[in-house]
Amino acid sequence: MNHYKSHRNLPALAGLCPMTEAMKPGLPVDQCVARLKRLHYAFKRLHHILTARLTAEPIYELKSAFSLHAHLCAEQVTALRKRVGEMREPPLGLDAIPDANLEVFFDEILAAPATEELVAGLYQMAFPALKEAAVRYLGETNPLVDQPTVRLGRIMLMDLDDILIFGAKARECLAPEGCHQVSTDWLGLLQRCLTAAGGLHGTDPRDSGTVARHHSLTPYGYDPTPRRDDRFPDPYNMGVNAEVFLYEPKFPASAKTLMMYYKRLREIDVPEMMASIIVETPDKPWDYYRDMSRQLWDEARHAMMGEVGFVHLGIDWRTVMVNFTWSLALNTQLKPIERHAVLYFIEQGLMPKTGKRYEWEVGKASGNPLAALFQDFDWADEVLHARIGRDWYLKEFTNSQEGVAYGDTCWSRVLMGWETWRAQGLTKHRNWWPDLYREACSLWKTEPDPDVLAFSTSYQSVRADLKDISASG
Repeated sequence: MNHYKSHRNLPALAGLCPMTEAMKPGLPVDQCVARLKRLHYAFKRLHHILTARLTAEPIYELKSAFSLHAHLCAEQVTALRKRVGEMREPPLGLDAIPDANLEVFFDEILAAPATEELVAGLYQMAFPALKEAAVRYLGETNPLVDQPTVRLGRIMLMDLDDILIFGAKARECLAPEGCHQVSTDWLGLLQRCLTAAGGLHGTDPRDSGTVARHHSLTPYGYDPTPRRDDRFPDPYNMGVNAEVFLYEPKFPASAKTLMMYYKRLREIDVPEMMASIIVETPDKPWDYYRDMSRQLWDEARHAMMGEVGFVHLGIDWRTVMVNFTWSLALNTQLKPIERHAVLYFIEQGLMPKTGKRYEWEVGKASGNPLAALFQDFDWADEVLHARIGRDWYLKEFTNSQEGVAYGDTCWSRVLMGWETWRAQGLTKHRNWWPDLYREACSLWKTEPDPDVLAFSTSYQSVRADLKDISASG
């Protein structure tokens, strides 16, 4: 070894690693595959948990984080499936449960009874165990012969580090002194599951038998009812129709950016609805779930664009009545394929020049670079989403016209309980727009436009228009 020299001391082995590292035995293919399958199982289960718990999770920041982390898990599942398929492993057997105790581990987290338990299970137990398994794999595999996996592993650790940074902060913020405490007995149960499984990686000595269930003794059932935290004081409010305002020629572009920020923030209801499609649509090819999870994350990202827009203006977005009526109605009135049909129908309406391009033009005309930037990327994302709809939803139909017509029919059947919600005292459908506009004008140091200030068109008064204009953006 001491006599080996590369040409003019150039990095040997394409710079992958020192010669000594390439000469270590490393893991054989069958052991690599066995470990990768366990990583795959963990990421897939976490993707499901994050998606399934998103709709009913009331805290906005957690909805957003679950959307991102589910997307990241889906990307890792996709990469691991591809890599296992390259490693002499047909049939792949990727749907097999690698260990009964790992199944109990993830079932318990899925069935966690409250936000604090869910966050602890995810970010204190599951993701750290996943990182430990990935680190151990990278430390034991040969970096030359297994370079494709090593590359994937580095990307995996980057995603896991980001997730864990968020998770540590979330646990800290949700567990101040005197608040709800997560049961140490339950966390101990999760640890016993990992120990009995030989760790998530499966290479430590294992205990015999399967750990007894606690929360998951009753199988988890998906909750389709969206929930919001107390910063959403009137989630049934449908007193302002943003779409009608945006398409009124006489209104200035500066005021329309406010409505676009509202529309973007309101898009948090799209992940709430899309999660129901993903969770309640079994037995699709994995790429379906990966693409749908990407779209779900994009929609959550759009909501954050609205949040940032209001913060940038110095406006407290809690004064805007961000409703969940769209996700509530679709989740509780339609079947999964019917929800997807409505989603596709709305997306097609966003493609013409009166859709997303128009919103981008409004952003440019407003002189607000941030609004223009947000709408530029929002438009690009929606083009991708239309393609996802064509790839997966339209496969159920003989042609695109049939698919669009079915979406139109399903959307027409959705009943918004406008009067019912008001009669039940859930909302007064207050027109919050004048207060928001006055505040913005004060910050802009301009006089309010009387016509803009007088805008008071509710959803109910233009219900027919919603057939052609998205109720969620």
